[in-house]
Amino acid sequence: MAETFFSATLNPRFNETDGLGHINNTVIPIWFEVGREPIFSLFNPSLNLEEWNLIVAGFTIAYTLPTFFGQPVEVKTWVSRIGNSSFEVTQQCWQAGKMTAEAQTTLVHYDYGANQSVPIPDMVKQALAQRSGD
Repeated sequence: MAETFFSATLNPRFNETDGLGHINNTVIPIWFEVGREPIFSLFNPSLNLEEWNLIVAGFTIAYTLPTFFGQPVEVKTWVSRIGNSSFEVTQQCWQAGKMTAEAQTTLVHYDYGANQSVPIPDMVKQALAQRSGD
């Protein structure tokens, strides 16, 4: 695994538990978004939605083990690829020393007014590179 840029510990809530006794698969993508917030702030330090400049272009997730209520979950996040206008973030959920899910998210630096991708500024690329596993 690459060096973790950001780590957040979350406590699963009872209402996130499904009828099979584990955390519902729809919850973990929301946890992964929490883990991406520090990356969002590299592009938009105030996190002002009126100035938002990122868009999710793709998201894949693999559930490797069930995640359960009653035990904390660590969400680990790092940058795994940097392109001209897009980049990829890899994330993992860990509970009780075991990885329970892993995801890759492709994000694009985006101009919503022009409805098109725009190059990532060099300063932001450098900041992303400092958070990568390379």
